[in-house]
Amino acid sequence: MKPRILFGCLLLVLAGSVFGETKVAISGSIEWEQMEIKAMVKVDLASAGIRLPTGRVQAEEILLHEYPYLVRPYLLSILVDSAHTLEDLLNQGEFSIRSTDTISASAHKLASAFTLDFAFISAQYILSLQRLSRELIRHSRPTDSMRLLIPVPAVPYTGILIIADEELPVHGRHSTALIRPCLFPKIWDTDMNLIYEQSMVDLQYVQRIVRYVSSNQIFRPNPSGLGEDLNRLVGSNPLRIIAQGVFGIYPTDPIIDREDALQILSIEENRRLLQEGRVAIVLNQQVLQTSFSTP
Repeated sequence: MKPRILFGCLLLVLAGSVFGETKVAISGSIEWEQMEIKAMVKVDLASAGIRLPTGRVQAEEILLHEYPYLVRPYLLSILVDSAHTLEDLLNQGEFSIRSTDTISASAHKLASAFTLDFAFISAQYILSLQRLSRELIRHSRPTDSMRLLIPVPAVPYTGILIIADEELPVHGRHSTALIRPCLFPKIWDTDMNLIYEQSMVDLQYVQRIVRYVSSNQIFRPNPSGLGEDLNRLVGSNPLRIIAQGVFGIYPTDPIIDREDALQILSIEENRRLLQEGRVAIVLNQQVLQTSFSTP
């Protein structure tokens, strides 16, 4: 068994052993369009020896205690960039379990509820992935995007919209893949120049380093064709780019045509779009949501 899989399983075993034979389960999904982890924790009241109505407080305590342990393996599985998961950063000493649990504790908890037969109590939690992104930001001031010695004629745009919802050639491999979402994707051109990364974003805009959307957000019956939230980010006249490929150990980084990159880099107005994080990537619906549950 691989170390990371063993580590995740061990966490689940430890979580289940806190209250002896109490049966506690978690299910939910990672929602990249909303940048959230949605989770439901459920406790078997009989296995916990809880009798109602006096045992409600005890049941709530179990939910509160178990949630951070149960959600941890799925939080650690989040792709940070094209080469690392959050668990990789943990193993490298760049992140801590304490930070993971602090982020888990920041989740918004909805009211708990009993099943109709009063056999289980459950609670829903919504955890912001943007909260996780902020925890991982290391730069204090934005780095400059590439400057061209010989700019090309370009017009200013209101945002950058990269369409990458189909399988694309993987750079350096004889294969194709759907681009997968991560916290900090990079954008490369076809000459493998780095066009965009999280360190280019001004700190006041870090909450929107990247926005992932499905294709139904770019075919709306209005003048811009964009969904309302997307329109607020990239404006009514974004530079629309068809991705040419994907790069990374994990296929997270879109590759755009060099000519499209030149349109971004040639004038200050378009370079500023990178600094303000006015970038959205259209991905296939099947990678925008990942479901999970304990056995």
